[in-house]
Amino acid sequence: MSLAGKVLFITGASRGIGLAIALRAARDGACIAIAAKTVVKHPKLPGTIHSAALEIEAAGGKALAIQCDVREEEQVKAAIAQTVEHFGALDILVNNASAINLTGTLETEMKRFDLMNQVNARGTFLCSKVAIPHLANASNGHILNLSPPLNMDKRWFAPHVAYTMAKYGMSMCTLGMAEELKGQGIAVNSLWPETAIATAAVKNLLGGDEALKCSRTPDIVADAAHWIFTQPAEQCTGNFFIDTEVLAKAGVSDLEQYAVSPGSKLMKDFFL
Repeated sequence: MSLAGKVLFITGASRGIGLAIALRAARDGACIAIAAKTVVKHPKLPGTIHSAALEIEAAGGKALAIQCDVREEEQVKAAIAQTVEHFGALDILVNNASAINLTGTLETEMKRFDLMNQVNARGTFLCSKVAIPHLANASNGHILNLSPPLNMDKRWFAPHVAYTMAKYGMSMCTLGMAEELKGQGIAVNSLWPETAIATAAVKNLLGGDEALKCSRTPDIVADAAHWIFTQPAEQCTGNFFIDTEVLAKAGVSDLEQYAVSPGSKLMKDFFL
């Protein structure tokens, strides 16, 4: 199935996984609203909403660059309203924007705690809340949260309890909203990578260029997301998908194509 003509609202889509999901949809001819904060290039982070828009249009899609901070309710309301007014509909919401700080309790500043919970958990809830009335009008509405499977094992909390709380907040949105929205025909799922993904966060926080060599490209997550979006919403909801498992369902067996450095030992994601 194709996403041609579908309208996607993707948070944090100026770079990394969010941009990769946008570009995969663009190759089908989709319309993508890029909702992110970066309008001026950051010295340590690639891409802006404007450079992302150019890439999306070059890939065959239509783009709408919107500066939006998912922590701000009025900005989110305005951004989604602008998307619907510009493209005429909203079919898919991707809650990709995320803040990360891998520190223990004593090392976690409260401003970092607040940032992670406001962007990850609250931002996902807010964007979903505002998008739901529009997604209910879609022929195959989907919400996809880039968050890990829920697992109450203490080993996932102990090293970075604040970050885990924030990411699991996104996953709890999946758990609750999938059941809540069944009657409205809106699918709500989570997607998480099996291995490290070559993003700015991995490079800056997990070991620089050496960590990237042990990673897969964001394309693997994008291809998995594409498969999810093309499934019937009524039959594909409430799942905590892993990218490689999704691709197996899609009939993709060659995963080496996604390796940053083919043949290198891959770094497993720390939530799996």
